[in-house]
Amino acid sequence: MAITHINPPSMHASPAFSQGTIVPAGAQILCVGGQNGVDADGQVVGNSIGPQTEQALRNVIAVLAEAGATQADVAKLTIHIVPGTDVDAGFAASLSVWVTIQPRSRS
Repeated sequence: MAITHINPPSMHASPAFSQGTIVPAGAQILCVGGQNGVDADGQVVGNSIGPQTEQALRNVIAVLAEAGATQADVAKLTIHIVPGTDVDAGFAASLSVWVTIQPRSRS
């Protein structure tokens, strides 16, 4: 079941998110617990937002895979960043892990 991404032409087109999503009726819902930049041993990875962002997203992807899902199946992803942290560095790191998915537009 494909998620439909809603991006009205009258709104800003973001490469990072859709303005809305439609999850089809009958779809299974997977709630992924809050992930952070820790490895399989529970150790914090790196000492900056870059490696920790990459690891947190790899952890999300591992949970998705275990459930038989992929990044294309994600309807909503929330990222919390500690105030004062370099948001640009976190976003840049996320691009190395989280693939750009071409959204399926509503017909």
